[in-house]
Amino acid sequence: MGGFEDDDEPLSKRVKVMSGESGGFSNGLSGSFSMARQLSSQGNNVEAIGSKGVVNKAELVRILAEALYSLGYSETGARLEEESGIPLHTPVVDMFMRQILEGQWDKSVSMLHEIGLDETIIKSASFIILEQKFFELLEGEKIIDAWKTLRTEIVPLSVNDERVRFLSSFIISPSRNLFDGSSGKESRLGSRKKLLEELRKLLPPAVMIPEKRLVHLVEQAVLLQKDACKFHNCEVGKMSLLTDHKCGCDHIPCQTLQILKEHNDEVWFLQFSHNGKYLASSSGDCLVIVWEVMADGHVSLKHKLSGHQKPVSYISWSPDNNQLLTCGVEEAIRRWDIASGECLHTYEKRGLGLVSCTWAPDGKSIFSGVSDKSISMWDLEGKELKCWRGQKTTMIADIGITTDGKELITVCKETIILLFGWETKSEKIIVEDHPIISFALSEDKKFLLVSLLNEELHVWNIDGCTKLVAKYKGHKRSRFVVRSCFGGLEQAFIASGSEDSQVYIWHRLSKELILTLAGHSATVNCVSWNPANPYMLASASDDRTIRIWGLNQVNMNKNGGQYSHNNNNNNNNNNNNNNNNNNNNSSNNSNGVNYCNGVSQVG
Repeated sequence: MGGFEDDDEPLSKRVKVMSGESGGFSNGLSGSFSMARQLSSQGNNVEAIGSKGVVNKAELVRILAEALYSLGYSETGARLEEESGIPLHTPVVDMFMRQILEGQWDKSVSMLHEIGLDETIIKSASFIILEQKFFELLEGEKIIDAWKTLRTEIVPLSVNDERVRFLSSFIISPSRNLFDGSSGKESRLGSRKKLLEELRKLLPPAVMIPEKRLVHLVEQAVLLQKDACKFHNCEVGKMSLLTDHKCGCDHIPCQTLQILKEHNDEVWFLQFSHNGKYLASSSGDCLVIVWEVMADGHVSLKHKLSGHQKPVSYISWSPDNNQLLTCGVEEAIRRWDIASGECLHTYEKRGLGLVSCTWAPDGKSIFSGVSDKSISMWDLEGKELKCWRGQKTTMIADIGITTDGKELITVCKETIILLFGWETKSEKIIVEDHPIISFALSEDKKFLLVSLLNEELHVWNIDGCTKLVAKYKGHKRSRFVVRSCFGGLEQAFIASGSEDSQVYIWHRLSKELILTLAGHSATVNCVSWNPANPYMLASASDDRTIRIWGLNQVNMNKNGGQYSHNNNNNNNNNNNNNNNNNNNNSSNNSNGVNYCNGVSQVG
């Protein structure tokens, strides 16, 4: 956008300068008067374009012109205005913008009335224009004139009394730096351009097109397509504007890459570290295993942690990923060092068992559920700092804490989840209609995923007022504790174990069941999605194995509207070459829809 100073340069020279700037209003100033008709002549021009008839042609042309100017293509923007006969702004608005850039404050305030604005908008716009006038007078050391502007022009507007008091302070101390540390023409021009942008936000869009409106609309379209894509699990930057976006399920971890067989009994629980570099698993064999995720994605054994006398039912990673809490069934909690595999401390209560564990966000203390239904807080050296008695928890081995560390989350009764403010002793509850089996927190701790006895998963928003936001169905659960998790890029998916030996995956936003992963031979007890790698998922099963799932490049067979992947089929790998050929053929279809790797999915 061009601009002018209060100097003696001829207007013609100023117009040339204007044409060279990547401005937000018409090419040149006088040029726009002759090149395009006034917007008022478009009063009946409501021509709609597009197959749906919802796009106003005149508005689209104006948005395109603004985009061209903002990108620096001033001549092209002017040509569009001329050829279409549709100006970006009316001559009155063009004149107003020129007056702002030239510092013609009184004229610009008067021009607001000619534009035809609401009185409230006129007052607000006048306020920020006169504020600019006030500051420039101060900068020119015209203290008396600045004081008069404040007293006779700004104050009578009765807008923002607090701001008026702030401006008054400059009269007392006029030597303050007013324009970002610079001075002279450059600083005035920069501040006036900023003023125009503030006015652009204030005035109706029909008067001044919002800055970069076209980019904003395109971004909205891209994000809406992303949200509507039930398999989307890649960065938005990889999405093309040239085709409609639609992923295939090859972006979801659905191929077994590894089977880990170090446990000697049912694997009950597993969880990736916050940085995704480690995976910890626990089992009915009383053993905890720490696995390391290598740079190439291979998972290798790091430590076997022994010491628990009972099966280990719960695991919690420290905020810095360097330590691990493990909890036996109504037994003790052990704290481990990940680097050495050493047990640093054992937490116990005489005559009672500990049933769950979690870290305070600062990593300096821990919380645990106790078999007498109380909650205890410990320092790292094992001193019990606090104990909250009463019906605060049950035997369900789940406990969580909000990001700010102020609320503990537990299952306090069969159908009730308690959000307990441990400092203030405040209590909020979530009441379900069916018994609660387990729960998991989202990465940002704002959402709670609850598994219920009736084979439903519920997602609750717990950020502020609690609210049920989604339900998911399809997995099987009748006898055992089955755990679920959030996962994928931006946690766009819900995954769950199931008693039919499969892993179930839903698209979080649409609530649609999109994949079932076959491979285990017994109940899948727990799943964990790598928070640092959206293409890695782990599952733990009663078949004593852990499966590491990654991207699948093999053929996908439709099964009842979903896609079931049998990863034991040895013939799959032999089909890769055929798939690649099919992909190339599919990508050549000019239907405007992009299928990742050429695989079409059921909508």
